Amino acid sequence: MDINVGDKLIMKKAHPCGSKTFYVLRTGMDLKIKCEGCGHEIMSPRLKIEKRIKQIINSEK
Repeated sequence: MDINVGDKLIMKKAHPCGSKTFYVLRTGMDLKIKCEGCGHEIMSPRLKIEKRIKQIINSEK
């Protein structure tokens, strides 16, 4: 998957706060994403996050 810093991810399942949208803060072997609802930052392996993505909204650069 082509995931870049600044992209918005819509996940299949919601975060405990109720939001399904996350912003990408860092890429590589691990992805660092930030919940749009509560601002919680999560760092997790790329494969784990890629399986949970429903849609990627690319940032305009």
